[in-house]
Amino acid sequence: MDRPEGSRRHERLTWEDVDKLVDVLIPQIRAVGLFTGMIMITRGGVIPGGMLAEALGIQHLLTAAVDFPAVQTQGAPGLLAWPQFLQFPEASLLANRRILIVDDVWGSGRTSISVRERVISAGATGMTCVLHYNPYRSLFTHERPDFYGASTDAYIVYPWEVDRGTRGIALPDMN
Repeated sequence: MDRPEGSRRHERLTWEDVDKLVDVLIPQIRAVGLFTGMIMITRGGVIPGGMLAEALGIQHLLTAAVDFPAVQTQGAPGLLAWPQFLQFPEASLLANRRILIVDDVWGSGRTSISVRERVISAGATGMTCVLHYNPYRSLFTHERPDFYGASTDAYIVYPWEVDRGTRGIALPDMN
């Protein structure tokens, strides 16, 4: 069911669309109890993370920056590269906490899974949260985000990305 790269559907969101996704996430997250901290994955998770932190009253906010080098090993695609953590909170800031891990989208799933596993290794409980989950791109057949606002096969352009350009994507004007 995967679409060829050139035919991937694109969807440009408004701030109102993002507000609606956050409204979908809040009751899901509240249903499992309180979180004592949040890790926002840069850059995509910073804005939704801030919105969720405010709505949920989470004050212990941290960031993580993860890079997956585009390397090929013995003919394997770069998707199999090990993550490089450019920034990650000290274990003492995570230990014995319930951490909500926030990003904008779960595409391959590599970033959210990598951060969650590192949170767990620091002695915390980590649960993943994204605005969009793309089950068609995920490399993890038995994993998905703990919380997600919507499931999609589209390439999502968030309102905070529009001013940076759409990376060569021709999209209709939504004004």
